[in-house]
Parts: sequence; C-alpha cells; structure tokens
Amino acid sequence: MCPEFGRVKSNINKALTMMSEKHADLYVLPELFNTGYVFTSREELTELAEIAKDGYTCRSLLDFAKKNDTAVIFGFAEKTSDGVYNSCAFIDSENLVLYRKLHLFYSEMKYFIPGNLPLEVFEYRNAKIGMMICFDWIFPEVTRCLALMGADIVCHPANLVMQYCQEAMKTRSIENHIFTFTANRIGEENRGENVFKFTGKSQITDCNGSVFYRASNNKEESYIADINIEEARDKNINSLNDIWQDRRTEYYKRLGEI
Repeated sequence: MCPEFGRVKSNINKALTMMSEKHADLYVLPELFNTGYVFTSREELTELAEIAKDGYTCRSLLDFAKKNDTAVIFGFAEKTSDGVYNSCAFIDSENLVLYRKLHLFYSEMKYFIPGNLPLEVFEYRNAKIGMMICFDWIFPEVTRCLALMGADIVCHPANLVMQYCQEAMKTRSIENHIFTFTANRIGEENRGENVFKFTGKSQITDCNGSVFYRASNNKEESYIADINIEEARDKNINSLNDIWQDRRTEYYKRLGEI
C-alpha cells in the first residue's frame, strides 16, 4: 500500500478493498498502514493514535474479519495512558493479540515509547504465529525467540527505508526454518525535516529462504500463497543435522547478559 498521511478512513477503505479482491485465511498489512509514518510532533501522533480494540481501525478490521471468516495483522499507533506505541495487532472474529515494537527506528524515538509486551506466539487455524515490526528484523534475537517459542510463521508489518531487509528475511527464514511474511509500504513521505522513500518489495519467504513472491517497489498490490505449516516443524536440514537439537546453548547462554 501507499497510505496517505493522516487520512485514516481512506487508508482503511483502500486496505479493505484490496483484501476483498482475494480471499485468504490471514492478511498482513504494513506498519502504520492507517495513518502514514512521518509524524512531526507528539501532538500530531497522539491525535491520530487509537486505543486498541475500541479504535476505528480495530473495529473496521474486526467487522471485515467476522464477515469474511478470516484474520488480519496490521500496524497502527496505539494510544495508552503511558503514551503511544508503534503496535501491530492480530484480529479475527473472536481474538485480538497485541505486539508493541521493541526496537524503534530513527525519529520514531522522538514520538513513540518502546514496546513493553513480551514476545508471544499464538495459534490460529493450526498455525502458530508470531509478530514483529519493521526494524525488529535487524535484531535476529527477535525472530529466534519467536521460533523457539514454536512459531511456524513470523508476520512482519513494515515501513522499510533501508535496502537490506528483504534479503535478510531470507536468512531469518533459513536459520529458524520458518515462514516469514513481510508487508511493506511503498511511496514517499516528505514532512517536517524528514523525507522517507519506502522500499516496497513485500514478500513471502519459505523455510528454505526461497521467496514465493516479492512485490514491486512502486505499485500497490497483493499476493496470496498457500503454505504447508508442517514444513516449519521439521528442523532437520539433512539426515544428521537438526537446527534445534544441534544448538550448543552452554556456549551462548549469556547472550542476553552481554
């Protein structure tokens, strides 16, 4: 997608239209898909942020999920009594699961507060799903933790501006033998002191690092892939090596302490 800054209802309607064109069990939308990305003040961010569950965005996507017997993962600015988080949510007809971005990128640090929820893996239609947001990709610990918690799929709403992520996500899939879905926006935002050009190239990557599909860098589009969840549960890469069983954790158990 190419969201228009501040036009929440218009951006949501665009997403709903695009999703309605192709039926899926699970849709993944970009980071901050409803508001746009380049905020110029905390006041502006607070005005566009929404309370989880009760906000217009969550209510609109809940209605879509109920009517279409599906689920959606989407990024939004979450308003709380502590401040605003850069969050994403999974929503289906019955459940809402929140994740708050742990690693803020560049000017996000001026306006958002860092995430404070533990990483979580939840089940949906026999698939185990984890979530992370944009810049979290550069910290391999995030994907590894989700995979060790049992995730078959890591969903990754993003507003990427650096060129490395799409290739790096192949490695995240390989080293954890999981599927990764990166939903990235396109377009450019020039507001205040910042100009960001987003890289697009949303992609679905399998457990061996092969890309089912990579979108363009300048066109709004969607793609549906059928995946076999069982592939992510087999951690053998040959008859003798299992990437979980072969871990030598006694030599890197202090990773989080260093």
